[in-house]
Amino acid sequence: MEALYYRQLENKVVQCTLCPHECKLKSGSIGICKTRYNDNGVMKLTNSGVIASSGLDPIEKKPLYHFFPGSKIYSIGSYGCNMKCSFCQNYEISQYVPDGNSGLKENLPQDIVNKALFLPQNIGIAYTYNEPTVFFELMYPTAKLAKSKNLKNVMVSNGYINPDPLHELIDIIDAFNIDLKAFNNEFYRKQTGGKLVPVLRNLKAIKKNGNHLEISFLVIPNLNDSTHEAIEMFKWINEMLGSDTPLHINRYYPAYKLNEPPTPPEKLIELREYAMQYLKFVYIGNLHFSDIGTNTVCPSCNTTLIERHGYNTKIKMVDSKGYCKICGYGPIVVLS
Repeated sequence: MEALYYRQLENKVVQCTLCPHECKLKSGSIGICKTRYNDNGVMKLTNSGVIASSGLDPIEKKPLYHFFPGSKIYSIGSYGCNMKCSFCQNYEISQYVPDGNSGLKENLPQDIVNKALFLPQNIGIAYTYNEPTVFFELMYPTAKLAKSKNLKNVMVSNGYINPDPLHELIDIIDAFNIDLKAFNNEFYRKQTGGKLVPVLRNLKAIKKNGNHLEISFLVIPNLNDSTHEAIEMFKWINEMLGSDTPLHINRYYPAYKLNEPPTPPEKLIELREYAMQYLKFVYIGNLHFSDIGTNTVCPSCNTTLIERHGYNTKIKMVDSKGYCKICGYGPIVVLS
């Protein structure tokens, strides 16, 4: 299948325009994400329609805490990624792409939407597990069809995408969780192979368009856990995206090429306390067997609105429009 975002240059060289890497490929060459290659002057896909993983997940697993809390969503992912994170949690599918002769089934948007419609208590489709940007050609028509069937679309992403394809997506994706990996370009360069600025630009574009937005921040000891740097991140989110933007401060565990020890729980609690000075909704994630920083509390009257124990969610004091039942503050969560 031919890729959607690229330009043809001289001597049958093609340049991808899907993400900020903008790979220039000679004939026979493959891009950084390993999902696009130059076939004699035409950019084609290596993983057209391939789904590597799927499942009916709690929406909180994305993580999204303010978007239809307590609901289920059909989640799909493919192979490949446009970043090379040394600490990747899903490296088995993100850092590997099977070749075109692997015989894997090509899934059509109609098949995926039909499955989503069939699953009980399902609100829509989440494009997740690996980086959805690299399977744009499957995600976009699937999301468009899903929206026409009144299904919700969720994109869980590193945010590393160019403005034009993002502009196409933001009118059909209802909610985003963007992984803001650090507030330091040197970290992005060394640990992910990407850049910080395009991610910040895209966060602002998503918020400006009015899509539901939540942010994840994986705290890695000795690499991106500077308190000063984290505070600068929290300030930026407050000023550029709004203090009502939910932030998930997540615990790191050794994975892929990185062997740093897991993040100390005390560090996560410390950063959450700082973040709460600038943001109204800050959560702690990946801290197994602990409910610290998991409940949603009204920032106006301090009432516990939603209780969470793992992925078990109990909506207690939120009305049908997402407002606090006690003081009327809101809307706090999306429920319709």
